[in-house]
Parts: sequence; structure tokens; C-alpha cells
Amino acid sequence: MSNYEIRAKSRQDLGGNIFNNKWMMALLAYLIYSLIVGVCAATGIGSIALLLITGPLSVGLFGYFMKLTRAETPSIENIFDGFKDFAQNFLLYLMITIFTFLWSLLFIIPGIVKAYAYSMAYYIKRDNPAYDWKQCIDESKARMDGHKWELFCLHFSFIGWAILCIFTFGIGYLWLVPYMQTADANFYEAHIKVNEQPT
Repeated sequence: MSNYEIRAKSRQDLGGNIFNNKWMMALLAYLIYSLIVGVCAATGIGSIALLLITGPLSVGLFGYFMKLTRAETPSIENIFDGFKDFAQNFLLYLMITIFTFLWSLLFIIPGIVKAYAYSMAYYIKRDNPAYDWKQCIDESKARMDGHKWELFCLHFSFIGWAILCIFTFGIGYLWLVPYMQTADANFYEAHIKVNEQPT
């Protein structure tokens, strides 16, 4: 599936226009996620709370958009699904953050490359709840081999939208982010998806 086709399918998954109910619900899911993260970051225990909740919330949010791309009916409650396996989802976020930071110490480019290598780990965890954090990261690295540039090009293809959002004083990003999240989920479906292995 080309990036053009991924973007087209993503718009279709969101209902076709920015005021469609599906797009608005996806926007609400992202807003709730951002609000929780923002409140934690602004409180006195912000760094600790942020560290604890970001992994589970990210797995839940990514799961919301995965359901959307699979013609299922996601609900706002899905963004909290990651707390069902709190320890592993917390560790997944923690280790991705640490590994990306360490690679970034070798200058920015290695950090960006590794961030793309790890970018599918949350989707893999959502699809394979029995996987531990290391399996998710290893699987993401393996399956993103040869696809990192494709995902970068997909992200870069939204540059026109991002520029337009600047002229809306940033309000447009509220619609752009769900669009990009849906596109990332479709990228996973098209190129990366791994079925759970029998235990």
C-alpha cells in the first residue's frame, strides 16, 4: 500500500471529513490522552506520574486507532486498555525512552533512526498482549527493517497540512494528529502487523 493509499484509507476510516462523528471521536480520544498527560506534567509529582502512565495510555490510544482502521467501533474507554497489563506497558515506554535517549547521545540522527525502529512496538503489544516489553521492541526493530524510510516519508507527506495548521493558530493540529495517528495505524496494518505466536 502506497503512502497516498494509506492517507486515503485513513480519511475514509475517519469518516471522510473533519466534522464527521468518527473524526470528532478520534479527536476527543486524543484530547483526553493529552489532557491526562498534560495534567500529570503540570503537577508537583508530574515527572513520576508521567513516567508511570504514558506507556499504558499510549498502548491504549494506539489500540483505539487500530480498531478504527479495522472497521471496528472503538470507544473512549479503549485508551485505558493499556492499564490491564500495567507493568509491561510501563516498561515498554520506559525502555523505548531510555534506548532512544542513549542513541540520541551519538548525535540526533541515530536517535531519530532508532525512534522509527521502535515506533511499532505499541501496536505490536496491543495485538500481542502476551509479549513482554523486550519482545515488542525486538519485533518492531526487525519488522521496521527496510520500512523506516517509508514511514518517514509518510510523516513528511503531512507537511502541507502542518503548515496550514500554523495559520489556524495551532487549532488545526487537533484534527491533524488523529489523521496522522490513523495513518500510522494503517501503515502498521499494511507493512508491519505481526500475528500472535502460539505459546
